[in-house]
Amino acid sequence: MNTDRIHAQDDAKAPEPVVAPLGEADKEKIKRLAAQLSAQLGDEGVSPVIMTGLIRLVDFSLLALSGLTVQLIYVLPRSGFSFGYLFTILMGSALAVLAFQIADTYQIQSLRSPLRNIPRIIVGWLIAFSAMAVLAFFLKIGASFSRVWFGSWFVTGLATLVIWRHFVAFSIRRWVRDGTMERRAIIVGGGQPAEKLIRSLEKQPENDVRICGIFDDRDNRRSPPIVAGYPKLGNISELVEFARLVRIDMLILTLPLTAEKRVAQLLKKLWVLPVDIRLAAHSSELRFRPRAYSSIGTVQLLDLLDRPITDWDSVAKRAFDIFFSVLGILLLWPIMLGAAIAVKATSRGPIIFTQKRHGFNNETINVHKFRSMYVDQTDQTAIRPVTKDDPRVTPVGRFLRRTSIDELPQFFNVLKGDLSLVGPRPHAVHARSHDRIFNEIVEEYFGRHKVKPGVTGWAQINGWRGEIDSDEKIRQRTAFDLYYIENWSLLFDLKILFLTPINLIKGVNAY
Repeated sequence: MNTDRIHAQDDAKAPEPVVAPLGEADKEKIKRLAAQLSAQLGDEGVSPVIMTGLIRLVDFSLLALSGLTVQLIYVLPRSGFSFGYLFTILMGSALAVLAFQIADTYQIQSLRSPLRNIPRIIVGWLIAFSAMAVLAFFLKIGASFSRVWFGSWFVTGLATLVIWRHFVAFSIRRWVRDGTMERRAIIVGGGQPAEKLIRSLEKQPENDVRICGIFDDRDNRRSPPIVAGYPKLGNISELVEFARLVRIDMLILTLPLTAEKRVAQLLKKLWVLPVDIRLAAHSSELRFRPRAYSSIGTVQLLDLLDRPITDWDSVAKRAFDIFFSVLGILLLWPIMLGAAIAVKATSRGPIIFTQKRHGFNNETINVHKFRSMYVDQTDQTAIRPVTKDDPRVTPVGRFLRRTSIDELPQFFNVLKGDLSLVGPRPHAVHARSHDRIFNEIVEEYFGRHKVKPGVTGWAQINGWRGEIDSDEKIRQRTAFDLYYIENWSLLFDLKILFLTPINLIKGVNAY
């Protein structure tokens, strides 16, 4: 009897996984599990994409430095400084990195093995030098360069690369052992399919995935409590909470491709998490385009959802945030100083008001503002939103809120890393509309937290700012925020940043 087919049919007919609110006992259990696993896993790891990018940069720098060193020691005392040498050094170093890229020397599996990598490095360096020699011959400029310099650069550059790549190989092997360069994964769905996947991953010599546990809604009869040595930690409801407490990189669904309805139902619940979601496809006979897959050795995974703003995109966005936040503080510090004096001079109490709000991945962060309410009427919970002509707001506070000057201290939140300059606006932890919290109104609400919240955002410049006194307003805000996340780019951020002052002048819905 084909048990796989029976399980596939059962999964296809399985009821929709219900992500019901967790009870206090369930939450405490998940917190204990998350704390135990976090202690074992340690700090957040290093992205392989970032690491290989940095190695390219170091390769280029070392080769250029080798050429410059030989030039300073040998050429400069005899012929003086020449920009021709500098141009050739930079061009040759760039050609070498390009040759190394074509030779696949920047794959993690190659970087871990010097015996596999060094021959490719030698060939790449020879190709770069051959290309420079051919160009010099056809341009008739070979006599302008010292052959001693040319040969010395080849030798010193190659020696430097060999030493550097041995250091890289040693470091990567150590980082793989201690978990610095691993991807942390949760298996969604247990039983025999999960066991097949785990056994296949264990056979891969270049496997960088660390399985942290299994979550499944099915009972122990159909989904055993331990599969291939890994425990079943809970159900789908608990998985959502667990993944918000532990830094998880990937969710791997082990359901068959024939269980389309159940896969879609699970995605509907899990897409709000800032993780990659993959479907185990190694045992399926169905085949899609190669770009639809990612591979761990010979194990193929079907890419369902990717985390937004990762790797170099996250580096670029962080650099964008730091640059424009520092620029904003330098340009607006007189306004910030004036606001601080006005708040202190016109009402008793602190200048800065701090409120707990939802941050990235539902984490709780402290967001700072200039205090705009009377100190004995401030609302830390934001259960009662500020309305037009609200008597709790001071006269100075009314002006600060209308012009959004009260938000300027959030530049320091950006520098700290809690906020981004542009992103979905962070809402207070207990914010609500008509006694209902926002995620009860909009099912996709927590999808806003897949990226860092922002000081300004796409929803705000489209008029969705201020009081949320109707279900439609939070639905529209969420729709605009999700559009921003799905279409993010640095140019999009720059556009929103440019349009924000124009929107503030209009003063729509700000009170």
